Amino acid sequence: MTGGFPLDLILFAMVAAFLVLRLRSVLGRRTGFERPPASEPRPSGFDPRGGRVLDGTAEEVRAAPARSGTRHVLPDPRTPPGQALGRIAAADRSFDPDRFLDGAEGAFRMIVAAFAAGDRQTLQGLLSDSAYAGFESAITAREQAGEQQRTEIREVHELAIEGADLRGNIAEVVVRFVTDQVNMTTGRNGEVISGSDAVTELTDIWTFQRDVTATDPTWKLTGTSHT
Repeated sequence: MTGGFPLDLILFAMVAAFLVLRLRSVLGRRTGFERPPASEPRPSGFDPRGGRVLDGTAEEVRAAPARSGTRHVLPDPRTPPGQALGRIAAADRSFDPDRFLDGAEGAFRMIVAAFAAGDRQTLQGLLSDSAYAGFESAITAREQAGEQQRTEIREVHELAIEGADLRGNIAEVVVRFVTDQVNMTTGRNGEVISGSDAVTELTDIWTFQRDVTATDPTWKLTGTSHT
């Protein structure tokens, strides 16, 4: 072909430009839970109540499509949790409940992975001081007993905002995680201390907190419970 650019080079340039724009749109988003990727274990049989879990309700809810494939459930805007989310969004223009749940799932995976691995540094960056003290104490006890934790998150079925509040500059959001997991603790000689290699559905309630005026976008875990 003569006199101009080959057609295949023009098409290639158009595709490359499209991919660059898509990458920028994805990588440019911030969830407030930014941390390096990690594997997936969680605390087995451990309930470190490092902070207050808010009273809340999700009786009137709406399902939101989740980018990760996990079902997101948000409270109706007319309910107290829904109104609190509105106040948080007014105080922090970057806050979006659906994207917050995406970030909460990533934080959940990183925290349970760090707990199972005894990774204190990662936990310290994602937990409040009081919550970290509970996790660290459990890790120390496990290490002194010569025990090992194995945890696998097989699937995250649902994330639901159960409660929310804004007190001054401090925002809190309570999230329910419904997951399929394998949890097992073994002793020094490999004997099973607790749990099994069977897949079990678990429901965890975690409370996250953040100062909406702070430059740090990280929501820290302040309290946990499970049902």
